[in-house]
Amino acid sequence: MCGIAGIIDHSPPAAKTSLLRRMLGLIRHRGPDAFGIYVDDRVGLGSARLSILDLAGGDQPIHNEDKSVWIVYNGEVFNYPDLRAELEQKGHKFYTKTDTEVLVHLYEEQGPDLLQKLNGQFAFAIWDSRGQSLMLARDRMGIRPLFYHLENGSVLFGSEIKTLFADPSVPREIDLQTLSDIFTCWSPLGEATAFRAVYQLLPGHYALYRKGRLETRPYWRLSFSGEGNGERPFDVCREELSALLLDATEIRLRADVPVGAYLSGGLDSTYVTALVKKHFNNRLRTFSVSFSDEKFDEAPFQLKAVDVLQTDHRMIRCTEKDIGENLPNVIWHTEVPMTRTAPVPLYMLSGLVRENDFKVVLTGEGSDEIFAGYDIFKEDRVRRFWAREPESALRPLLLRRLYPDIFSSDTDRAGAFLTGFFKRGLARVGSHVYSHLVRWENTAQIKAFFSDALQEQAGTVEEFVNRYTAMLPEEYTRWDPLSRAQYTEIAIFLSNYLLSSQGDRVAMGHSVEGRFPFLDYRVVEFACSLPPRHRLNVLKDKYILRKAADGLIPPELALRPKQPYRAPISRCFMGNQAPDYVDELLSPESLKRAGYFNPDKVNRLVEKCRKQEGALLSERENMAVIGIISTQLLDHLFVRRFPSSSIVEAGDVKIYSYPGESASGPKSKER
Repeated sequence: MCGIAGIIDHSPPAAKTSLLRRMLGLIRHRGPDAFGIYVDDRVGLGSARLSILDLAGGDQPIHNEDKSVWIVYNGEVFNYPDLRAELEQKGHKFYTKTDTEVLVHLYEEQGPDLLQKLNGQFAFAIWDSRGQSLMLARDRMGIRPLFYHLENGSVLFGSEIKTLFADPSVPREIDLQTLSDIFTCWSPLGEATAFRAVYQLLPGHYALYRKGRLETRPYWRLSFSGEGNGERPFDVCREELSALLLDATEIRLRADVPVGAYLSGGLDSTYVTALVKKHFNNRLRTFSVSFSDEKFDEAPFQLKAVDVLQTDHRMIRCTEKDIGENLPNVIWHTEVPMTRTAPVPLYMLSGLVRENDFKVVLTGEGSDEIFAGYDIFKEDRVRRFWAREPESALRPLLLRRLYPDIFSSDTDRAGAFLTGFFKRGLARVGSHVYSHLVRWENTAQIKAFFSDALQEQAGTVEEFVNRYTAMLPEEYTRWDPLSRAQYTEIAIFLSNYLLSSQGDRVAMGHSVEGRFPFLDYRVVEFACSLPPRHRLNVLKDKYILRKAADGLIPPELALRPKQPYRAPISRCFMGNQAPDYVDELLSPESLKRAGYFNPDKVNRLVEKCRKQEGALLSERENMAVIGIISTQLLDHLFVRRFPSSSIVEAGDVKIYSYPGESASGPKSKER
């Protein structure tokens, strides 16, 4: 795992080297173990390395035999031993033991088609000096990030947006359309990022740069149209899933450093941990986060899993004060506004991992998306059934199955509110996004806090839906409702939020690599090929996975209803424990200067929050609080006070220069 950066333009090698040093300095947290740069007249490639394979000999950039092909690479290709053996049989010579070098030689053999052979999580750049072409690529599920900026035939790219801002010519402006989208669906849409003129390479895509043009192409697409949707016996499917997950977990243990695991106490992380303990490592170190607020705490389930699996466990306890104090660091790493505080405890958790001298952890992320584990999938099924008889008094009672705690409260008010909420738009079953529409419309109401100028540009939910549906694959309308709902959740939420703000960015903030067995592309394709009832059986979520867990983990954990991972919001930023930066960011002067929000409306929300100490705020008001604060922080950190180049240069850097050129810089080593 590493951080990468690069530039392709006509500037002299020395200028590229200077810029790359600044770019790498900004992402030294991604790879503090070694820095390396390759430059020539046309391209500059940089790497900040987190050494996990071939600790002594795997520094990047890495090249082929005649040094005509160079790569910088972030991630892991887990099937690299098999690929290396094939390449050696074809006569390729290796000078490292890394998976990185495998990609170089595989590119020589197959060009961009190499991507079809990779099983991993990666983002990389390959420079082919013979064809004067640059190839950028990203893994199928979007686990590892890759951003770029285009201007006048030049390209800047990097693992994080801040690398691009090392070049002062790149505009540092929040993209207002994306801000509106985040205040609708929680994340940017498509290639967009939170910043104008900065784009992400989409999951399952690669880009080729030749002769001043960058062209992006897909090499893999998520699909629920597989031939496997037939009537395979359930027991056969269950056994196949068990075998796939075992292999997906085994290959993700490949490392020259210890591998730990997150253990939340839920089905997914417990399943992965149990596989490791049973088959591979009886001294497994596990990590978890607990909360001082019992409403969010899963510590009893975590400790139950630890007791059953007998792992060497470490836990960190997160308070509301911790969340308030750590949010600026999280926004610096995630580079996007957010409507939840959930990434903050995970940032603290990765710090615990690093304090224990671990660089790699397995996690259960992705299971809820591919096996239909979220409430939104069950809500969609209930609402579609209810919509057939919208005046029925019995059908909405199914909501009690989803939210028994709400409906069992002392008053009927909460249950009545929830019933009314889900009745909105009940008849719009023809919408391509029926499953998500009611939630998007609810979230979008927090855009009422936008300034008048931003309100005019924000656009409606209908316009947002039209832009999203224009991106859908042609076969989408032929899928069953559950598959359509899952596709939408994966396409919008998984890579742009869960694997980013709650995944790569907060883990790599402490130089920790997360690995995701459930997102092995073979597991994903298998899950998508299953009959819908194997994923969601009536209202039983993750049905086939729970059956696969039978005998592997205790029933009280395997059959435990999902507790959504959430964290406190408003009380983290108001009251006696409020961090100092909040008053400044939410002052009328600061709000007016930034221009995103209406100072009077924000002030009324703040006063209400402080008066009630956040205890009685609605879900929507809580989203508004964190959305406003995180946007103001993003503006403060990136638009107004971005670090000067003098304090962000990388330290010792190995400089690889093209024959006939020289590339020098302070503390450099020529090779």
